[in-house]
Amino acid sequence: MMQYFNEKKYFWEKIKEKSIENFFLFNGLFAIFILIGIFVLLFVESIPALKEVSILDFLTKVNWDPTSPEKAEYGMLAMIASTFLATVGSMILAVPIGIASAAYIAEIANHRTREIIKPTIEILAGIPSVVIGFLGIVVLGPMLAKLFGTSNGLNALNGSILLAIMSLPTIISISEDAIMSVPQDYKNASLALGASRWETLVRVTLPAASSGIFAAVMLGMGRAVGETMTVLMATGNAPAMPHSLTDPVRTMTATIAIELGETVQGSVHYHSLFVIGVILFFISFLVNLVSDIVLNRYQKVNK
Repeated sequence: MMQYFNEKKYFWEKIKEKSIENFFLFNGLFAIFILIGIFVLLFVESIPALKEVSILDFLTKVNWDPTSPEKAEYGMLAMIASTFLATVGSMILAVPIGIASAAYIAEIANHRTREIIKPTIEILAGIPSVVIGFLGIVVLGPMLAKLFGTSNGLNALNGSILLAIMSLPTIISISEDAIMSVPQDYKNASLALGASRWETLVRVTLPAASSGIFAAVMLGMGRAVGETMTVLMATGNAPAMPHSLTDPVRTMTATIAIELGETVQGSVHYHSLFVIGVILFFISFLVNLVSDIVLNRYQKVNK
């Protein structure tokens, strides 16, 4: 009798484990299905525009003027350059601040200070992008206009600063995890050889955590590339080729947000916005793929 109950219990436990396994498998496959569905939707909707305008023209021509009464122009180069300028500018600001903050939290701050700073950073990640953009208009914009002597402060620099603020939580959190995962033996060996805490941090800990830090930077960059509302509100939205950080710019995401609701559905202009979406999808996918590959390799090395 006891054997019968044990066998029945084992049978139901196997069913339970299999059900849980299938549940997680379904969720993983569903996420992949959603990703493929998004790409297929963007690609199918972009085909009519690609029949009228070649992909080479989209990527190499500067002017974007779909509503021109003479000849519509669909050049994305200025938008790509604007996106690149705002993203690189944000990384120049966010990377050193983010890595320094992560190093301080992981290696220098005491327990009480760490428990105050970490929730604050998490709160920063939860601030809506529209609020960040509003602060860029009413606070940061006038400051930049006064500093650089421009008519307004709605430019690439404004967007870069705001994107840097929005990227910091991602960079700090993942970089801190990477620094904390460096084996204590590495640090003890460095200190035993006479190195100071600063030398150990700079020459041992940070290089050992470099792969994880690189993944954090790439994920922060992905956040900056895909941001919409902040750059829509704070960068000036001028569809022209930028030459400096003080020029107004219009990013790819901002162009889609501004124009999609105003275009005639089924027109070349409408489908051209999906071409922008496809290019943006590839850029974001590539950035996240590289960061994921680097992070996985880092985790395997540290196992």
